[in-house]
Amino acid sequence: MLKLYVGNLSFNTTEDEVKELFEKSGAVQSVSIIKDKYSDRSKGFGFVEMTNDEEAKKAIEEINGTDFKGRNIRVAEAKPMEKREGGDYGGGHRKSGFKGGNSRGGGYR
Repeated sequence: MLKLYVGNLSFNTTEDEVKELFEKSGAVQSVSIIKDKYSDRSKGFGFVEMTNDEEAKKAIEEINGTDFKGRNIRVAEAKPMEKREGGDYGGGHRKSGFKGGNSRGGGYR
């Protein structure tokens, strides 16, 4: 089973539409469009898992760079998620420099 990255999706694209597109190249195991956890709006990319590696490579060749719902989508083999600062995969503490407080630079008084 090969996992594919699908980018530059229209924000109103559904998982069913992506599945239908990829099924033209082979059997699809799953489709996941990544959404913002607060607004539930699509982030414009997702992942497709295909049951057969050869069909997944065929999908990359056939679909990458083609027009889908008015956008040239990008399809590539998904890469493993990289560790980020904080020791986890994206949910760690980031140093923002914000200290809070009022406009005079102080904290709560």
